[in-house]
Amino acid sequence: MKKTLLAVAALCAMTSGAAMAQQQDGKWQVRVRAVHLDSANKDTTGLGLSINNKTMPEVDISYYFTPNFAAELILTVPQKQDVRSNGAKIGTLKHLPPTLLAQYHFTNLGAFKPYVGAGINYTRFSNVNILGGAADVKNNSWGAAIQVGFDYALDKNWSLNFDVKKVTIKTDVYAGGAKAGTFKVDPLLVGVGVGYRF
Repeated sequence: MKKTLLAVAALCAMTSGAAMAQQQDGKWQVRVRAVHLDSANKDTTGLGLSINNKTMPEVDISYYFTPNFAAELILTVPQKQDVRSNGAKIGTLKHLPPTLLAQYHFTNLGAFKPYVGAGINYTRFSNVNILGGAADVKNNSWGAAIQVGFDYALDKNWSLNFDVKKVTIKTDVYAGGAKAGTFKVDPLLVGVGVGYRF
């Protein structure tokens, strides 16, 4: 992750001369990111449950109501995860976690455009196969999401993006039809990508 941060910083420095003169003022922005999911892996079942960390694609669509205030919808494809108990794989599941955020963008720093956001996450669990069907999880999760990041303008449309989100995702775990406890994913999501504003 340190190498990624250094690469983003170096690219921003190399393009600073041209980008400082650019003004991005379109109402819409689309970003594509590579995002690393780092799960908190907390559970109350006593089984030491965890899912694997992974890097995944992410697309978001933002609409700017004003130069400072925007809404961002974050999307990806269903992600398959290994489910482990005390390190041993006991099955798999898929989750789809769209997130909607309200953002404040700081606009007085030239090409460097930091922002903060807060909103809500909905996660849908599917294709659950744990212990050959002996265990299951609740299908739906609602939770909070917070965000900090920045865009770095390359010209009037294109920008580089770096983004960090903390999302609350949890689900009840069932064994033999009875609730065994709660599993919290609560991931930290670190993403790097490009954006196009129009």
